[in-house]
Amino acid sequence: MIFLEYLNQINTLKIGKKIRLSVYIIFTYLFFINFVNGQDMNNENENRLHLELKDGIVVIQLLPDLAPNHVNRIKELARMNFYDNTPIHRVIDGFMAQMGDPTGSGSGGSDLPDLKSEFSNEPHVRGIVSMARTPDPNSANSQFFIMFDSAPSLDNQYTVWGKVIEGMDFVDNIKKGDGMNGIVEDPDFIISLKVASDIN
Repeated sequence: MIFLEYLNQINTLKIGKKIRLSVYIIFTYLFFINFVNGQDMNNENENRLHLELKDGIVVIQLLPDLAPNHVNRIKELARMNFYDNTPIHRVIDGFMAQMGDPTGSGSGGSDLPDLKSEFSNEPHVRGIVSMARTPDPNSANSQFFIMFDSAPSLDNQYTVWGKVIEGMDFVDNIKKGDGMNGIVEDPDFIISLKVASDIN
């Protein structure tokens, strides 16, 4: 409708036919470019998450080509506000920060069925986001972790589904746990986790 309105306005201009045709062509080209860019931005935001922590927003790039089912699960839970106000219950300095369990016990999850593994060759390096699970490789549900540093021992053992592209310093500031298991007393919380395309 907006496009047609602008074309009608061009028709009212007191200009020659050749100039009017040139204006049509230029305007149509610019409209098309803006439309395509808008579509690209929407697609890009559909595969990005905004993880709000106490110090700021962490932007996570989703990797549907590596783990489509895990990406869909995370987006589904985010759209249910499942992760909002949940504890970051297990944090090991120099290793990873684990979250996504509303109970904070490390054994909780959503009511959705567990996922089959989608292991890949993507290495577990700083900023990678991967799915937590029990010893059963097909037990991932809602919990995930963000890597502080490289851990090759996790490669091909856990499903990588995203990577931090902005705000990793906010992840570094998450309160750390004590001892080998990294359980945190009085932990920090996920304030919210949203799909970027859903944010106005």
